[in-house]
Amino acid sequence: MNNYKLTIQYDGSRYKGWQRLGDTRNTIQGKIEQTLTVIIGQSIEIVGCSRTDAGVHALGQVANFKTETLLDEADFLNQLNHQLPRDICVPAMEHVSDRFHARYNAKAKTYLYKIWNEPISNPFMRKFSMHVEEKLDVARMRQAGKHFLGTHDFTAYANAKSKKKSMVRTISAIKMDAHDGFIDIRLTGDGFLYNMARKMVGTLIEVGLGAIEVDAIPHILESKQRVQTGRLADACGLYLEHISY
Repeated sequence: MNNYKLTIQYDGSRYKGWQRLGDTRNTIQGKIEQTLTVIIGQSIEIVGCSRTDAGVHALGQVANFKTETLLDEADFLNQLNHQLPRDICVPAMEHVSDRFHARYNAKAKTYLYKIWNEPISNPFMRKFSMHVEEKLDVARMRQAGKHFLGTHDFTAYANAKSKKKSMVRTISAIKMDAHDGFIDIRLTGDGFLYNMARKMVGTLIEVGLGAIEVDAIPHILESKQRVQTGRLADACGLYLEHISY
């Protein structure tokens, strides 16, 4: 079998998320599998690294699929991008070892969250950032973000529907950059629970507004109580930016 690695970008605005669902074809995974099946002429299933939620975007999602067919990568990539919807593209494709698995081989993931922090909304970024009208104190947010670093039980930052056996994750970096009305927050970790990145950003926003204390995060983590994390940041501001292998 030939194993192919795909790097995928998408605007998740109109999709139900990454994961294929039985009651709808309107998912990223479903659209790509449908297109691959038509081009190759056999049923294809892909394995994605991260199951992004409805409305979440990707700059560097990674997936792999296997087929008996040996593909001309340049020609195939051209066909694939011409047949996919315009809000999904595959900028890179690579023939990889049979043992490569997009999800199990991933070492770290980086999510980017974009906040438009101006009094007036930005009509061109309304689908690609969260609008927060009140001025955020980025210095407080940076200070608070340091409490997420390291290995913790993130039960408080997981959705109640999460089925993971372990809620322990390691966050290796949190970076914030304020520029031209935007605040960009990058979260890097060995993995993220369902809604975890958006809840972490939600807490940081509350800190930036003065509603949560800078040093409250250790207590929130220890409490394992989801109600203490504050708001859930909007899906439209979140991007799966990079996956390290």
